[in-house]
Amino acid sequence: MDDLVTTDWLARNLGADDLAIVDCSAFMPADKRDGVAEFLTRHIPGARFLDISEVADKANPAPHMLPSAEAFAAAMVALGVGRDDRIIVYDNSPLRSAARGWFMLRHFGAERVAILDGGLQKWNRESRPLEHGPAMPRTVRFDARAATDVIDKDGVLANRDLPLADARGPARFDGSEADPRPGIASGHIPRARNLPFAKLYRDDGTFKSGDALRAEFDAAGIDPERPFIASCGSGVTANSLIFAARRLGGRGHKLYDGSWSEWGADPDTPKEVGRAKA
Repeated sequence: MDDLVTTDWLARNLGADDLAIVDCSAFMPADKRDGVAEFLTRHIPGARFLDISEVADKANPAPHMLPSAEAFAAAMVALGVGRDDRIIVYDNSPLRSAARGWFMLRHFGAERVAILDGGLQKWNRESRPLEHGPAMPRTVRFDARAATDVIDKDGVLANRDLPLADARGPARFDGSEADPRPGIASGHIPRARNLPFAKLYRDDGTFKSGDALRAEFDAAGIDPERPFIASCGSGVTANSLIFAARRLGGRGHKLYDGSWSEWGADPDTPKEVGRAKA
């Protein structure tokens, strides 16, 4: 199974015993949308809802930080998603948060995980079947193990030679727009290059072609085939950069899970404003 599957592929495979479909829709508070409520109203048949704000380390002040392996495994068992399933993640969100679900599942040991290209928006445009209500119970196993694809604040400070890609929009990156979260400074991490995650997608929400993706990385001064640290506002949209780089053959990229929500809240971290230095 490829990392990216089409709506046609999913329609042909609906109902397979080893298929787990996961809605990972997440929103900013300003969106005033409720992912759980929307899921209960309509979702792809057989889908389950992964709430990335709930399946998180609640003790950490940064939003939706990754939980422990044990906590994630328990959440997946409760959700009915097995580690060895063919897992298809999708969203209905402007954040393209399916990439966060893809990263979480792979981080904790699932190997067969794919993003539904175009998400629920494309599924709806094609008038494909939907259902409503809670997901049916399913007995599964998920023996979680955490990978080494996450880096913390100390690691970012210590690994100054590792390139850093920031997925936020240009105005938040250069500091001309205030951070939407209170108490968070403006600007970006020194040495970071800006590649807004939205540039990786076509207008219809599908991923751009390989050549077009590579052109976006090149324009940002980032080599997708070499390891880099991906960051954003709160560890969600950065995963689109990691996924796109993987589509271009890159491996070894790391997610700064705390991202700017953590970095910008710390008065002792170095910060820059303005465009990235060449």
